[in-house]
Amino acid sequence: MEQALKNRLTFGSMMLAGLLLLLWVDHAVQVWTRQLGWNHLRAPDGPPAGIAGVGLLVLLLIVLPPATLELATLFAAERVQPYRFISAIGSGLLVVHAFCMQFRKFQLYSTSALAFIIVFTMLFAALRRAWIRQTHEAITHMAGTVLATLYLGGLAWFLMALRVKQSYRPDRYSGSTMIIVMILLVVKFTDVGAYFGGRAFGRHKLIPWLSPGKTWEGLLCGLLTAAGVGAVCASFINPPSFHLDWWKGAIFGVVIGGIGQLGDLLESLIKRDAEVKDSGNLIPGFGGVLDVIDSPLLAAPFAYLMFSLF
Repeated sequence: MEQALKNRLTFGSMMLAGLLLLLWVDHAVQVWTRQLGWNHLRAPDGPPAGIAGVGLLVLLLIVLPPATLELATLFAAERVQPYRFISAIGSGLLVVHAFCMQFRKFQLYSTSALAFIIVFTMLFAALRRAWIRQTHEAITHMAGTVLATLYLGGLAWFLMALRVKQSYRPDRYSGSTMIIVMILLVVKFTDVGAYFGGRAFGRHKLIPWLSPGKTWEGLLCGLLTAAGVGAVCASFINPPSFHLDWWKGAIFGVVIGGIGQLGDLLESLIKRDAEVKDSGNLIPGFGGVLDVIDSPLLAAPFAYLMFSLF
């Protein structure tokens, strides 16, 4: 067995165990706070909902700072130099903003708070440049800081918003931990299906100039795997959270799996421009944190849209 594959299996299993632990905490905290009757967090006439997304919040606040460092390193190859600390803080604040959207009182100020985070990320970058009394490359520092913040924090916002979203109609979407698990499983099993399908049946290159290892046959196997995973996960999403038919789960799997593959290609484009193989070397067999989270983050806005339509 290749060393890279051994590393993927070893460290992939460790990351999966840590992920499932945090998501179990996420679910347990919501159940516990719901049992306490904390319904004042949402509409006063609604059922107790509890505090959602605590585990996911912890997870995102852990992975976003190293991902910001890796993204800044990739940008620096083209002399776009975001301020890493400001970008990491801005990304974290966007995730916290989405988490707070479940609180009734915060919803009154949510739009203003969102504008504050985005605008002041840019202003703090400008002030950081002014502090050292330099105007040279001020625009690239400001633009890079905002881009890194929105690329990571903006996409993570949708993932958190998907988790905490609540509807008082039983036939409409309400967030749950299983929704997040479903998204992650669909995206990652698409990679697994594409990898093994490409090795077994791959003959025609997908985009050889960008990602020479990907094939059309591998992509098809990945999407079929995603459809199967989506259909299976749909059976675990039932009222009172939300009911999802198996065929809708299969469609969801194909769409989100395909978007996840686009996320891989998007990062490949960035890495090609930076002339590096991986975004980092923090995780053996996977590369950097950004290599692991790029697909789920890009899929999050589309998942949010699809669940809003179901």
